[in-house]
Amino acid sequence: MFHRYLVRRTIASHMVARGCGVESMFSLQGKKALVVGIANEQSIAYGCAKAFRDQGADLAVTYLNEKAERFVRPLADKLGAEIVLPLDVRADAQFGQVFDAIRRTWGGIDICLHSIAFCPREDLHARVVDCSHSGFVTAMDISVYSFLQMVRRAEPLMPRGGTCMTVSFYGSEKVVENYNIMGPVKAALESVTRYMAAELGPKKISVHALSPGPLRTRAASGIEDFDELLERAAARAPTQQLASIEDVGAYAAFLASAEAANVTGGVHYIDGGYHIVG
Repeated sequence: MFHRYLVRRTIASHMVARGCGVESMFSLQGKKALVVGIANEQSIAYGCAKAFRDQGADLAVTYLNEKAERFVRPLADKLGAEIVLPLDVRADAQFGQVFDAIRRTWGGIDICLHSIAFCPREDLHARVVDCSHSGFVTAMDISVYSFLQMVRRAEPLMPRGGTCMTVSFYGSEKVVENYNIMGPVKAALESVTRYMAAELGPKKISVHALSPGPLRTRAASGIEDFDELLERAAARAPTQQLASIEDVGAYAAFLASAEAANVTGGVHYIDGGYHIVG
């Protein structure tokens, strides 16, 4: 909540300085946003999708498979999503169908949010040195390569520029107990974020990595002793509290706005200061 307040306070001050009322803060009105990674109402992707919609964006939402659809579709309907389609990021044909639907329905896209990560449980719980080849490839494919593929498909649909975002974690740069192989995976994700930002900057396409502290999401629940990690993180953060999906959504919405058009390539910490404490 603190971070969301700080972002909005900064934006409000910026708008007032330009002679606008606070009610005119940044807007996503008319922008088209694809959100990949909603699993339930506690998902970071859901917090971002809601923030995009609250600021006026139209939404396209994906779900993994039929099992996931019964959880995701009611949320997509609640948000008024215009496009709701299945997407297993390992299936090129489904990726193509999603972007074909976006092209037919909207003609282009302005915002892409990638909030998915996966590693087989046995490899996630193993030492990094013991990670299997198949587990490593799977984790990199789903967690990193899928972001590359999303941005590559979005690029031709962003002729006037746009914003692409993914979700990382502090374990990419420091050793976090039990985060294991996902640390190197997230490090790779942050690296491709920087390289794509450099490559696409001339086209006015910004690329960002959002880095919340530990959050109680379904994906994170697979990490061993995760409840203890949450307690330690809250105690360690300068604000003495964990970030919320609303905090992440508020920051993501700002990065997707015109006011952040000259910001790109960064890892944005939304964690109550968790990452600054040694």
